[in-house]
Amino acid sequence: MPRDYYEILGVSKSADAAEIKKAYRKLAVKYHPDKNPGDPTAEDKFKELGQAYEALSDPDKRAAYDRYGHDAFSGGMGGGRGGFHDPADIFSQVFGGAFGGGFEEFFGGGGSSRKRSGKQRGSDLRYDMEITLEEAATGVEKELEIERNVPCGKCNATGSKGSGGVKTCSTCGGRGVVGRQAGIFIQQSTCPECRGNGEIVSDPCNECHGEGRVERSTRIKLRIPAGVDTGVRLRSTGNGDAGVRGGPAGDLYAFLHVEDHDVFEREGTTLFCDVPLPFSTAALGGELKVPTLDGKASIKIPTGTQGGTTFRVRDKGMPSLSGGHRGDLNVTVQVEVPTKLNKEQQQKLRAFSESIGDHNSPIHEGFLEKAKRFFEL
Repeated sequence: MPRDYYEILGVSKSADAAEIKKAYRKLAVKYHPDKNPGDPTAEDKFKELGQAYEALSDPDKRAAYDRYGHDAFSGGMGGGRGGFHDPADIFSQVFGGAFGGGFEEFFGGGGSSRKRSGKQRGSDLRYDMEITLEEAATGVEKELEIERNVPCGKCNATGSKGSGGVKTCSTCGGRGVVGRQAGIFIQQSTCPECRGNGEIVSDPCNECHGEGRVERSTRIKLRIPAGVDTGVRLRSTGNGDAGVRGGPAGDLYAFLHVEDHDVFEREGTTLFCDVPLPFSTAALGGELKVPTLDGKASIKIPTGTQGGTTFRVRDKGMPSLSGGHRGDLNVTVQVEVPTKLNKEQQQKLRAFSESIGDHNSPIHEGFLEKAKRFFEL
C-alpha cells in the first residue's frame, strides 16, 4: 500500500502550494541518488517524492487524491513510470529555474551543451576584525590589508602570453566536466584535462602560470555601521579572490568582535556601569556626574539613596543596527564609605550617628522586621 503523499512530503493537508514545493525541494536534494552513493533506498525515496509532489502540486490531481486517495490515479496521470512522470523530469521542472539548466545542470548532467568558458568565480575570503565599543557606537571606516588573488596585469587576466593561447578543452568540449551514464542518472566528475576550467592554455603567462591572477597584498576600505556587535558579519562585494582568467571575484566577509570596555558592559542596545557615590550625596541628595559614550551626564540623586540603586539615563546606550532608536544607560551607584578619618571627622561622625539613632534607615528597618524572631530568641 503506497504511503500517504502528505506524509511523504512532511506537510499537512492544509499546506499551500509554496509549502509543498519547499518541502519537495528540501527532500529531493537530500535523497537524490547522486547525493547518496551506496544507499540502495535513496532511489526509491526519490521516486516516491516525485510522485507525491506531482500529485499534490497540480490542483486537479490534488483534489482527486483528497477525494479518492491512490485510487484516483489507477488509470494513469500523464505518462511515464506507473502513471507518473520520470522523477528526474519532475526534479528538472522544479529546479530548472533556480539553477539555469534543470536536473542535469544541477548535478552536472552530461546532456547539456553549455560551455563553461573558463570564467570561474574567485573564492570568498574571511577577515576577523576587532573594534572598540566607541567605534561600534559611532560607526567607523577601517582600512584592511589582506593577501588575495588579483587579476594578472602582465597577461591582462587571460592567462596566456599571446592572444591565441586559450583554446576549448577537447576532452570535455568546454564544459569542464566529464560524465557517464548510470541507469536513469548521469554521474559526473571534474575534467582531468582542464581541471574544470573548460579551456586549455597552450602558452601560459610567466607571471600567473596560466591562471590569469596573482597573489598580492591589497588595501581595502570597509565601512562599519553604527550599532554592530560581536558576531556581526559584513560583506564587501567583489573584494575576495579574483576569478580564474577573468572570472568574477569572490566576496570578502569581515567578522567583527567588539572589545571589552573598562567602564561599560553591553547587552544589546543597553549599556550598564557602576559609579561610586559619595556618602554625603547619598544621604543629602544632589547631582552626580556619570560617564557616557558621549561624555559626561548628570543624574539627580534623591535624599537617602541606598547603595545598589540603579538610575536610567535615556538614549545614552548603543544605537540599533537597524536604525531608528538608541538604547539606554543603566547606572548603578555604589555608596563610598570613608576609610581614613582624622579625629575631628570621627568625632563628628559619631555625633551624627548618635543624633539619627539606629533605626533611621529603610534597609535596617526592613531587616529587623524580617529577623525579629531571631532577636527574640
